[in-house]
Amino acid sequence: MSTILFDRVIFGPVHSRRLGLSLGVNLLPTDNKLCNFDCIYCECGWGKHGFKPRFNTREEVRTLLRAKLREMAAAGTPPDVITFAGNGEPTMHPQFEEIISDTIAVRDELCPSAKVSVLSNATMIGRDNVRRALLKVDNNILKLDSALDETVRLIDQPRGRAGVAETVRLMKLFGGRLIVQTMFLRGMYDGRKVDNTTETEVSTWLELIREVAPQQVMIYTIDRETPAHGLEKIPLGELMRIGARVEALGIPCSVSGATDHPSTPDSKPNPEE
Repeated sequence: MSTILFDRVIFGPVHSRRLGLSLGVNLLPTDNKLCNFDCIYCECGWGKHGFKPRFNTREEVRTLLRAKLREMAAAGTPPDVITFAGNGEPTMHPQFEEIISDTIAVRDELCPSAKVSVLSNATMIGRDNVRRALLKVDNNILKLDSALDETVRLIDQPRGRAGVAETVRLMKLFGGRLIVQTMFLRGMYDGRKVDNTTETEVSTWLELIREVAPQQVMIYTIDRETPAHGLEKIPLGELMRIGARVEALGIPCSVSGATDHPSTPDSKPNPEE
C-alpha cells in the first residue's frame, strides 16, 4: 500500500482531473490524517487514533498562500483554482470561515481569475459558519457516495451518527449552490461485498441528486492505491452511462476515469481529484 500524506500547507500546483491547474491548501496536520471519515479508498491511508487534533494556523495559511500566489503570478502561471483538500476534512478547522475569507481576499488581490474550491465530506455543513464559508467559494464540492446508510458506513466509515437523510436535508439549504461528488467503486472489504454501482444504488442515489438539485455532479472512480485491498475501479464507459442518467435530470455531470500521475513531490495530486 502506497498512500500519500501532504507534507506542506500549500502544495502543488497539480493538474486536477476536474478542476484544472490546482494549487492545494492543507489545513490539517502534515504528518497525520485528521478526518471524521475513514474512507476505504482514501489516498491518505487509514486515520490514526490517539492523536490530539492539530491544525495549521490561519496566519500561516495566509502567509504561505500569499507568497505562492505572488510567485505564480510573477511567473505568468496563475492557478486555475485554489483547492482546500489535504490530509482530511478541511471544514473541521475551527477558523475555516475566516481562512476562506482570507483566501478570497488574497486571491482577489493577486490572482483574480482563480476559483476557490473546497473538497468536503459534508459532515460539518450543519454548522452555520461552515455553510456561510462554503457559500462564499466558487466550487462548494460535497461528497455523497451513496443514498443508503449501510453503504455509506461501509465505504466512508463515518465516525458520527448522522445519516444520509440528514446530509441531504442540509445540502438542500445551499439552494443548489453546491457540487455533489461521488466515488463509484466495487470489490470486497472486511469480508463484505462493496458495490455502489448496482441498479438499486444508482437509482436511489439519482433520486437524492434530483432532490438536492446541485449545480453540477462530479463522478469518478479509484485512481490511486487504496488502504483497503480488493477494491476495483469502474470502467469509464460505465461511469459515462451513470453520468448520462444525471444529465437526463437536467443537471450537468463531469465524469473522470483513472489517469496516470507523476510522482515528484510537488506533483502530488489533491485528494479525491
